[in-house]
Amino acid sequence: MSVIVTDNGFAVDDWNGNFAGPEEDAAEAVLLASDADPEVLRERVGSLSMIAVEFPSFADGRGFTIARRLRLMGYDGRLRARGHVIADQYAMARRAGFDEVEIDSVLAERQPEAQWLARANWQAHDYQSRLRAAV
Repeated sequence: MSVIVTDNGFAVDDWNGNFAGPEEDAAEAVLLASDADPEVLRERVGSLSMIAVEFPSFADGRGFTIARRLRLMGYDGRLRARGHVIADQYAMARRAGFDEVEIDSVLAERQPEAQWLARANWQAHDYQSRLRAAV
């Protein structure tokens, strides 16, 4: 069973659609592997309701780059990090452009909601803004 993490904590997955591969042009939602090139979606970013990006390991940060590139291409739909993202990475995921993180119940038990909520104020801890203000 999956748990969805948002700035409000743990939630049940409310997505009822199916995920297709990036090559399926008529898809409403796409699942991208961590080594996928988001450019394959450039022509369709306006028509997709959801894009989920796989994180095969918490040490694999390529998904953060994919999220940033999708947002720079103009994707403004629901963007989900899916897989092995840990609570310490939640703020980075949100800053990269993800709206939510999907984790399995084992990780949710090991890293309870309080650990994720401790990072839900990700906008307040933007070191770059603090540095700019000091100038």
